[in-house]
Amino acid sequence: MNLTARIAVIGVGNEFRHDDGVGLAVVARLAERAEERPLPSGTALLVCAGDPAYLITLWEDADLAILVDAAHAHPGLPGRLHRLKVDDGQMSQTGTATSSHGLGLLDAVELARQLDRLPGQLVVYAIEAANSSLGIGLSAPVAAIVEPLAEWIATEISLHAGPANSR
Repeated sequence: MNLTARIAVIGVGNEFRHDDGVGLAVVARLAERAEERPLPSGTALLVCAGDPAYLITLWEDADLAILVDAAHAHPGLPGRLHRLKVDDGQMSQTGTATSSHGLGLLDAVELARQLDRLPGQLVVYAIEAANSSLGIGLSAPVAAIVEPLAEWIATEISLHAGPANSR
């Protein structure tokens, strides 16, 4: 195990488009949580508007990168969570959710694969959105997933880091 492994948790979205800000809200909740219960050393909490080149820059040296983003699905169930794991540059998922940023994430994964700049592991948490119109604040079903998802991610990164790298 690499004791200096870098873990990047990246919230993707736009807080001024209602539920599209859920990734940012989860990262903010993780930062609040870390004040009381620190995350493993080497964990970076980051945000991105969804630009593929910037995403690659944020995750390229990470042993584990976790992205949190809003998604659209048809039929949709606002607040439903999808966990996708990228293996060798291929997304494996169930359901039909797609990022609220179109193909930006898929483009970033493919480009990073071609450039050999994927992180060691890449996990995407996609939360189905109810409202991505202009405005602030998450819808109730999307807001309800923020706290439990922050806890799940904290557990996932602690397990990844192992007891020797936890504070």
